[in-house]
Amino acid sequence: MKLLVRILVTSMLVMLIAYFMNGVTVNGFQAALIVSVVLGLLNIFVKPVLVLFTLPATLFTLGLFLLVINAVLILLCDNLVSGFSVDSFWTALLFSIVLSISESIVFKLTEKED
Repeated sequence: MKLLVRILVTSMLVMLIAYFMNGVTVNGFQAALIVSVVLGLLNIFVKPVLVLFTLPATLFTLGLFLLVINAVLILLCDNLVSGFSVDSFWTALLFSIVLSISESIVFKLTEKED
């Protein structure tokens, strides 16, 4: 249930960010839902491999290269999902930063303390 709520929240955030950000288009909630699932799968399976291969660059830049990896994952998602479009690398970088920050805020505000 918690995973389903996270996917729905991420989908709404993708739609909201795409509405306010030039260069990012999402054709409906179904596309945003698919984007959130594909981004989750890319973060699970592809991101660890990319981080491992780019470890020297990540260490040299003190972790800032992870932002580039996130932008690459957004561009990869753009290629995989029809109905989702990102214009450039810099737009993908800004989109990934805004999405990460907004997800962190929303999930922190909605988490239950045990």
